[in-house]
Amino acid sequence: MVYGLITILFFGSMLLYFLVADRYNIIDHPNERSSHSEITIRGGGVIFLFAALASVIMHPDYWLPVVALFLIGIVSFVDDRVTLSSIIRILVHLAAVTLLFVYLHVFSLPVYEWLLLYFIVIGTINAYNFMDGINGITGAYSLVVLGGLQYVNLRQIAFVQEDMIWLPMLACGVFLYFNFRRKAKCFAGDVGSITIALWILMLLVQLILISHNWSYILFLAIYGIDSVLTILHRIYLKQNVLKAHRFHLYQVLANEQRLPHLWVSASYAFLQGIIIILVIHNAAFTSIGLFTVILIPLTITYIFLKWFLLPGKAIG
Repeated sequence: MVYGLITILFFGSMLLYFLVADRYNIIDHPNERSSHSEITIRGGGVIFLFAALASVIMHPDYWLPVVALFLIGIVSFVDDRVTLSSIIRILVHLAAVTLLFVYLHVFSLPVYEWLLLYFIVIGTINAYNFMDGINGITGAYSLVVLGGLQYVNLRQIAFVQEDMIWLPMLACGVFLYFNFRRKAKCFAGDVGSITIALWILMLLVQLILISHNWSYILFLAIYGIDSVLTILHRIYLKQNVLKAHRFHLYQVLANEQRLPHLWVSASYAFLQGIIIILVIHNAAFTSIGLFTVILIPLTITYIFLKWFLLPGKAIG
């Protein structure tokens, strides 16, 4: 009953945002990194801020991570409208992650561990943003990851209040209703991809700290492989890695190979779901063994596909 009412409120919030976006011309113009050719409403990812607001109303104890979500989300929304300097974005990201780490008591760890977590979290936030390039990919991928986290939370290790996962899952479902289409009604924008990335990372870090099991980072393996190997590939080709591009594997599949965007998005989510199942039921492997069994085949597959689909560029 409560979740049904929240879902209705989420739909109403999105429809209200569409009116505001239309009134103030908050739209996405295609650029050289885009995989679309039509002007579309931008910033539909504000739904995750609505979910964060609902979470703090229902569970005030989570006010600190919610402040972090609003801090990074609002700045990302502004950046969607008027490009902010990289220094401002970096400082805000650091501030939001620091608030999150204070809540998770990360600073009680050895210095090298929380420095490593800064690198992983901020790097993953940016990777999540770069991977948001075709219809449905952010919503579908995030929904699968959140579903895996909720399974662990309910069936294996209770590491967080369950509404802190149900609420972003409901938000993903509502967002996908408008985004998982051949002609999307809206895009997530930075406010969506960055906010949901920070939310998922809050849950993952909390789970890792409680379980002392780093293999849960594989819940983001597909995005990680595509992001890291794309960067290495572009460095090999002597490209500017900071410049907008369409060189991720999902972009190659959607743009160069003309595969339907929704099929590509669904495939990424499906493959990540398979990996999550393997991680959850990993009794036969140690953490190192699990990393080996999952990451090596993914890396080989990525390299082969890039070589096969982009033979000229792949070999430089």
